[in-house]
Amino acid sequence: MRPGDGGALPVTMVVDFPQPVPAVFGYLSDPRTRPEWQSSLRAIADLQGSGEVGTTWRDVTAVGARPHMRVTHHEQDESWAETGTWRGVEATLRLGFTPHDGGTRLHVAFEISSPHRALAPLVAVLNRLAPGAVRADLRRAVRLIP
Repeated sequence: MRPGDGGALPVTMVVDFPQPVPAVFGYLSDPRTRPEWQSSLRAIADLQGSGEVGTTWRDVTAVGARPHMRVTHHEQDESWAETGTWRGVEATLRLGFTPHDGGTRLHVAFEISSPHRALAPLVAVLNRLAPGAVRADLRRAVRLIP
C-alpha cells in the first residue's frame, strides 16, 4: 500500500525517558492517563478492561473525533500496541521499551491508513501532521511520569 492511495505511511522514532521501564510502560499503556499527556485528547469514555489485550475505550478529542480504541498487544515492560478507528480511518501505535542509561528508550512506530480511496487526501494530511504531534505528546509524557 502506498501513502497516496490511502495506504499506511509508517513513522518511527525513538524517545528517551529518564524514568525506568516499569514507570514508563505503566504510564503510557494506561488509557486513563492519556488525557494528561496527549494534547488532542480531552477525556476517555467507555473504558472496558484494565490495559490488557482487548481493552477498549473511546477517545474524546478536542476536534470532536471519537475514535474507538483497542489494545492489540501487551507484553509487560517490553511492548504495547493499540489501534484506533474512526469513520474509515485506522491509526496504529506500537511502543517498544528497553532499558537505556538508567532510564528507558522508547521505540515508537505509528501509522495511519484507510482502505477507502476517497479518504486518501485526509490520510495524507494526517500522516504529515501526526509525527510532530506524537513526538510532542511523548515529550510531554517525559515530564509528567513520576
